[in-house]
Order: sequence, then structure tokens, then C-alpha cells
Amino acid sequence: MKHDERKAAIAAYKERKVESGIYAIRCLAAGRAWVGIAPDLATIRNRQWFTLRQGSHPIAALQAEWTAHGEAAFAFETLEVIEDELGEYARECLLKELLTQWAAKLGAARL
Repeated sequence: MKHDERKAAIAAYKERKVESGIYAIRCLAAGRAWVGIAPDLATIRNRQWFTLRQGSHPIAALQAEWTAHGEAAFAFETLEVIEDELGEYARECLLKELLTQWAAKLGAARL
């Protein structure tokens, strides 16, 4: 990648619209689910999958299912996207409330 192309790609990344929200990781083989809050939904899947592949995920039950069933048994799903117009405090409060609702609705553990 040339220097100008790299600069343009970095600028585009910095100016992209960041969407926060609620997501789920599902183990299709075991029928279990985990829900979490993401300040940036576009990057959270890669972060979660990386720690699972490394065997270093902080949620032991999720890591155990990953180790037992493998990556192919897992799915990532965006459950809800939060509007960017909210202030930071209001967005955090709303995300916590939605996380509780989604966890109850799906019978899922929280991340």
C-alpha cells in the first residue's frame, strides 16, 4: 500500500460512524448464549474471537464451550444498535438496561 493510500485509509477509518449496541455470542451446539455491550459493534466480534482462539477469554464457561465445540459451532449476532445522538452518560445507562433485558429474554449469561 502506498503512503497516500495508507493515509486515506486511516482518515476514512477515523471518520467512520461508530455504532454501539448489544450483541450476542451463541454456541449452536450447546444451545447457550452470552450477551454483551459493545462501544463499537464493528470491532467487537474480532476482539471476542481473538481471545477465544487464544484460549484466554475471561468468561470461563464461554471459553470451555469454544474449546469443546470449536469455532464453527459459534455465531455472532447484533441484537440492538443505539442511536449516536445520545450523550455518553445516557447511552451507557441505556446500554446497561438493554443488556439486562436481552439477557433475560434470551436466558443468556452476560459478558
